[in-house]
Amino acid sequence: MGNSALKAHLETSQKTGVFQLTGKGLTEFPEELQKLTANLRTVDLSNNKIEVLPAFIGGFQQLKSLTISCNKLTSLPNDIGKLKKLETLILNGNQLNQLPASVGQLKSLRLGSLRQLDVLDLSKNQIHVVPAEVAELQAIEINLNQNQISTLTPEVSRTPRLKVLRLEENCLELSSIPISILTESQVSLLSVEGNLFEVKDMRDLEGYDKVRLCQFRLLLYFSLQCYLWFHDEPLASMEPFHST
Repeated sequence: MGNSALKAHLETSQKTGVFQLTGKGLTEFPEELQKLTANLRTVDLSNNKIEVLPAFIGGFQQLKSLTISCNKLTSLPNDIGKLKKLETLILNGNQLNQLPASVGQLKSLRLGSLRQLDVLDLSKNQIHVVPAEVAELQAIEINLNQNQISTLTPEVSRTPRLKVLRLEENCLELSSIPISILTESQVSLLSVEGNLFEVKDMRDLEGYDKVRLCQFRLLLYFSLQCYLWFHDEPLASMEPFHST
């Protein structure tokens, strides 16, 4: 991409607070963005070839949305934890093999775009380990499908608002699923198809009935929310997770 075109994008971003440059074959995070650390609120660099997220990313103190999906990232800098105002972080389709402990510092994180549905999407990466600090997040859904996770920290059970945990197509043994996720967490939908055990083998685990019996109400609620969002209708007040 030519310097003149990048300059034009930067000038626009200076006025709008939004920098969007998708599908341009970028191999590096633009250093020129450092000039906009004071006012950038949204950065979208999806569908490029970026391999490294620089440490100076932590300087974007006004940043609320960061999308770097479908690139070639293998890790995240610890400085990402400095983004205190970050609400949306989308990193699916990279080559991430681990998460920094500082991810737990992103207390404003509201990952996703479907109204009040807060989703952390790290699917289709190469993550082996989920850090215990994930318990500090406020996400309702965590999507770790299609990674290389072989162990799962019991700390996931402490994630205060987590209702949906997706772990399809990983490397989990049945013994790697912490019982606390079934007995002590708020998780109502646990998706584990495509791992190294048969899902039916979970039926004998303590707490399995709680997860299984809550699934229908949770899916019905999300389906209704999607329908109303598509038709631009207000969602009536309802409590989908209240146990009866």
